[in-house]
Amino acid sequence: MTATTSAAEIGRELRNLYVAGPRTQALWDSCDDIITATENLTYLQELAAGDLDARAFTNYLIQDEIYLDGYARTMLLLGHRAATNDDMRFWATSAGTAVAVENEMHEALLASDEFSHHIAELNDENGKPVASPTTLGYVSFLMATATTEPYEVGVAGVLPCFWVYAHVGKVLTRLVGDGMATHPYKQWIEEYDSEDFDAGTREAVKILERELENARPAEREKMEKTFRQACMYELHFWASARVVERFELVK
Repeated sequence: MTATTSAAEIGRELRNLYVAGPRTQALWDSCDDIITATENLTYLQELAAGDLDARAFTNYLIQDEIYLDGYARTMLLLGHRAATNDDMRFWATSAGTAVAVENEMHEALLASDEFSHHIAELNDENGKPVASPTTLGYVSFLMATATTEPYEVGVAGVLPCFWVYAHVGKVLTRLVGDGMATHPYKQWIEEYDSEDFDAGTREAVKILERELENARPAEREKMEKTFRQACMYELHFWASARVVERFELVK
């Protein structure tokens, strides 16, 4: 990688690693504008450079803890609605992984001196984390979709969290390059650029490919809109974490 290689250029090289067939290819391509904007986010650029503000990253971790609770519940809902035992097991296992593995990583990071001293100021007066407008909106969107829409639409809603994170993990690893060994956000980057996360993402995309193929035109259109909306939430989740978004009057 040269010093002038941009995140978008790297992202273009890595764009189709998880595509499972023509339907997921077309769907992923339709969100190219959002994925490119995500790669270029100031939050991720600063994270790759290693100079992301520790307060912003702490806020991200707190918000992601809240999000993961809702995300795991959403996958459990999908598991209950799945038509096959394989799908049911996949969503149940993924829900357990989201709670166990990722939360364990969060706890380790939040316990470090660099991030722990920001927790009190980011929580409420009772020491409890508070969902930002974006976090609350994203979780509510996913749970409502999994509850009220057909199974395949719920699948489309949860996929960006797999797919976008796996893609971003690969892009960040390439951006950091030889500096990963001493990088301050090494643990977080490597969590999403890992064989285990890749395997889960590939399986999820295969399910999505199948459901897109089998869906009626009206449901397929809903799936496409839902997937795009969730990709947009992923972008705004990182952006809102960096500015420490709160429920406040807009002036």
